[in-house]
Amino acid sequence: MNRQQGLTLIELLIVLVVVSILVGVAYPSYTKQVRDTRRADCAGALMGLSSAMERWFTQNNTYLGATLTPPNEIYPDQCPIDGGRAYYNLAITNLTATTYTVTATPIGPQTKDSCATLSLTQTGVKAATGGSIDNCWK
Repeated sequence: MNRQQGLTLIELLIVLVVVSILVGVAYPSYTKQVRDTRRADCAGALMGLSSAMERWFTQNNTYLGATLTPPNEIYPDQCPIDGGRAYYNLAITNLTATTYTVTATPIGPQTKDSCATLSLTQTGVKAATGGSIDNCWK
């Protein structure tokens, strides 16, 4: 007798269940890691924007006049700063002659990040509206 080789329906269903479980566990972890990576990239961009503000102050003896509106005189207004799809909008807030706060507000899929808006002041004080500084500024 010739026996045909192949998968039975039960074996195929078992494989499908195992793959579904693996995807169910791996995908949320993957998306969290992607959000964390985007946040870390933008935290670095906030530090770069803060450095640009300090350069502005050195040249003008005031923070006033520094702007991110196009044409961007001192720094890009979105993260990632090298182009591509934007995940954060950068802004300069609380601007006076001697103080500023730079903020990164999440947009698009990054709005699901638990840290929400990141900010940094001229004195280096870091903040996150949705989480602890230790978790959000890694």
